Amino acid sequence: MGKTMKKVFFVDFDGTITKIDTCFLMVNTFAGDGWKEINDLWERKEISTEECASRTFQLFQAGPEDVKKLLETIEIDEYFKVFLGLCRERGDDLYILSDGYDFIIDKVLKRFGIDVPYYANKMIYQDGFQIACPYLNPECGQCGACKSSLMKKLGGQASQVIYIGDGHSDTCPAGKADIVYATGYLYRYCLEKGIPVVCFETFRDIIEHLKY
Repeated sequence: MGKTMKKVFFVDFDGTITKIDTCFLMVNTFAGDGWKEINDLWERKEISTEECASRTFQLFQAGPEDVKKLLETIEIDEYFKVFLGLCRERGDDLYILSDGYDFIIDKVLKRFGIDVPYYANKMIYQDGFQIACPYLNPECGQCGACKSSLMKKLGGQASQVIYIGDGHSDTCPAGKADIVYATGYLYRYCLEKGIPVVCFETFRDIIEHLKY
C-alpha cells in the first residue's frame, strides 16, 4: 500500500479504551469529601489538570498498592485489541493520548497484553501522590498532557489523522483531526460546535465504519 494512504489514530484512554474512567474510579474510591467540587472546577476549565490533580491527591487515603489492586478490576473494550491488530495489518499508526496517568495506563495495558506507545501525565508517589506533566503546553496550560501538540508532533505525513475519545480533555484535539469518533461528552460537544463526528459505542462500530 502506498505511503500516502497511511492513517494515524490518536486514542483517548479513560472511558474510551477502558469501560470506566480509571481516574474517576480512583478518585471516587480513595479521595475524601471535596473532590467533586474540584472536578467541577476542572470541567469548567477554571483550574488546570495539574492543579485539579494536586488538590485532589491531597484528599487521598491510599497508597500505590491500593491503586494497583483497584486496577485489577478495570475492563477494556472487547474490540480494542481487534482494532489494534487491524491497524497494524494495514500499516497504520496508533498512539494513546491521555490526560490521565502513566502508572494506570501501564498497569492496565500489561494486564491485557497490549503494547502501544502512550503519552500521559506521570503519577509519582513520594509521601503521597503527585502529578508531573512532561507534555504540558505552557502556552495554554489547561491540560496536563497537551493532546493537540502531541498530535501535531506525531501525525507526520499521514494522509488522515483520526481522533477517538469521549471526554473533556478530548475537545481540543477533536477540532484538529480529519475524522472524529466520539462517545459521551465529546460526541455532544462535537455536535454543539459543528465538528464532523461519528458516534460509536464500541470499537466494533469504528471497525465497521472504517470497513477494516
